[in-house]
Amino acid sequence: MYPMAPLIRTALNTTARLAPGPAGRWAFRLFVRPLGRARLRPGEAALLAGARTDRLRVRGKEVVTYAWGDGRRPVLLVHGWSSRASRLGAFAEELLARGYSPVAFDAPGHGDSSGRASNIVEYREIIRELHARHGDFEAVVAHSFGVLASLFALRDGVRTSRFVGLGGVGSFDMVLEGFRAGLGLDERVMRAMRAYVERRLVPGEPGVWERFGADHAPDELGAPVLLFHDEGDDMVPLAQARFLAGVHGERARLVVTRGLGHRRILADPGVVAEAVEFATAGSATARTAGTREGVASTA
Repeated sequence: MYPMAPLIRTALNTTARLAPGPAGRWAFRLFVRPLGRARLRPGEAALLAGARTDRLRVRGKEVVTYAWGDGRRPVLLVHGWSSRASRLGAFAEELLARGYSPVAFDAPGHGDSSGRASNIVEYREIIRELHARHGDFEAVVAHSFGVLASLFALRDGVRTSRFVGLGGVGSFDMVLEGFRAGLGLDERVMRAMRAYVERRLVPGEPGVWERFGADHAPDELGAPVLLFHDEGDDMVPLAQARFLAGVHGERARLVVTRGLGHRRILADPGVVAEAVEFATAGSATARTAGTREGVASTA
């Protein structure tokens, strides 16, 4: 996944023994850089053309935001890593048809936003700003890494009535381990990177590593949760969805799909319809969410 991985591995592992500070800084810069910038697909252009686009600045980077509808009943859409807002277009269109107002953004280094990298803290800052602009969300619909980042923000002042996660990451440790294993880095490098994050990215936030994970204070979300995950997801294992469902207990329901993988799940008509039905439902949904695990065959 990483170009020149053997060279990077040797350089970082060697540097960490001699100069852990530079090794941690270099590792972090690799860690937060998307593996490519997702291009706009032809079928997505019309939807974005109909959005009200705006800009906000996060840590010196210009972030492009999108809003549709009349502003009432806002629903936040949060894309995953190496993705973009337009990938959640099917949800935006269905929400619009029901009279809701979708809100989305391209994270730094993604889509049409500036920069070459982003991280979970920047996602949190963007979501906070959109919450301040649009008010409490009727629902948040998030994909992949966006699930983890959204839950981080929702435990830190952002409010929503319902939460939908698709192919979601629940453990930040899984993200770290994937990065470490992908490059073959030793623990010296990872310790140095953690120290760099604590010193430069989140100074003054003790215990931040625990707070990155979805299992930290899950009751602070206080909203019913609907999760979709494909049994053949090759990017995020199904165990992550089961972990998320377990964390949120009686408020959560997990639907396991077949044949959709990590990305096609975002365009499947059945998934979109059920997710939007849940996102736009009232208190009755919250009372009946439960902890069931359903299976939807979509092959």
